[in-house]
Amino acid sequence: MISPYFWGKINTMRYILSLLTALILVSCAEEPKKKLFNTVEITPVLQDSVSIRAITFLDGRTLAFAGSNGMYGTVDVNSGQVRSNIQTYDSFTPNFRAVGHTATDFFMLSVESPALLYKTGDQGKMEVVYKEEGESVFYDSLTFWNDFEGIAVGDTVEGCLSIIITRDGGASWTKIPCSDLPEGIEGEGAFAASNSNIVVKGDKVWIGTTEGRVYFSSDKGNTWEIQETPIIAKEPTQGIYSMDFYDENIGFAIGGDYTRPDSSVKNKIKTIDGGKTWQLIADGQEPGYKSCVQFVPNSEGMGLVAIGFTGISYSADGGESWKQLSEEPFFTLRFLNDSTAFTAGSKRIAKLEFK
Repeated sequence: MISPYFWGKINTMRYILSLLTALILVSCAEEPKKKLFNTVEITPVLQDSVSIRAITFLDGRTLAFAGSNGMYGTVDVNSGQVRSNIQTYDSFTPNFRAVGHTATDFFMLSVESPALLYKTGDQGKMEVVYKEEGESVFYDSLTFWNDFEGIAVGDTVEGCLSIIITRDGGASWTKIPCSDLPEGIEGEGAFAASNSNIVVKGDKVWIGTTEGRVYFSSDKGNTWEIQETPIIAKEPTQGIYSMDFYDENIGFAIGGDYTRPDSSVKNKIKTIDGGKTWQLIADGQEPGYKSCVQFVPNSEGMGLVAIGFTGISYSADGGESWKQLSEEPFFTLRFLNDSTAFTAGSKRIAKLEFK
């Protein structure tokens, strides 16, 4: 006869197995399912005569932009309503290719001399908080670490890259002297193609240049070093056009040559150690030239979208392979969430819904 003790052990084991099975099922159910994109739906938001290369989300409801011919404005992401204005400086109409924001203010930076950095004024109008003049002056990109500290980059002047920094919420900006920066290369700059060649994460900042180099600072621009990359940069039209970091370790940069947009040789690079080392990826494979690349939010660093006048391309495996989702031409994009982005280009802004 089997003892009651034996049956008690069996029942206990059954209970434990049932509990483990339930826990496994719950764990599997809670594991987020990775989104894979097969198509993109493009909805026009703004059509105008200007070129727009700089956009940023002020919050989850408002997209801000600035472009050529002094035009700037906002888009209500829910209704699609656009409010725009024209900024002039004396008799001069600036062309804007860089924007940024804090919790309270919007900033826009014009490219050529005089380079003008505007901030939201106390009376609602934009006011100049930084101005730089000179034959070689050309500013390219702008972003903020937080509500007090921000950074902008421009082409090489007097032997070094032009980098300006604010520590007071954008009220004032100071240019870093060449003595505090790595030695520049004559003609080195940053492409003003999509306001995406500066990336900040934590206290760190990376700046991709036309020479295929990355300027890196781990302390919000107080000290700098150079990260070398294998991206092609033999001609003035080659180099790093755009870069993005998913976190402080995983980064991706894309470039190429806009005069030879089909060339995909040495135009895509990736790092998994914060830029200490960069490797070529999908070398010789599509896509070729792109002006902007962004990580898909919540994709564990695997989802990437690259955009340019050659169309929209997508990678689900961290850049190892790509597929073209659209031939529609754009210059820049920013994600609102993990399936919706806004994009801008020649004469338009559009909403992208990835499916």
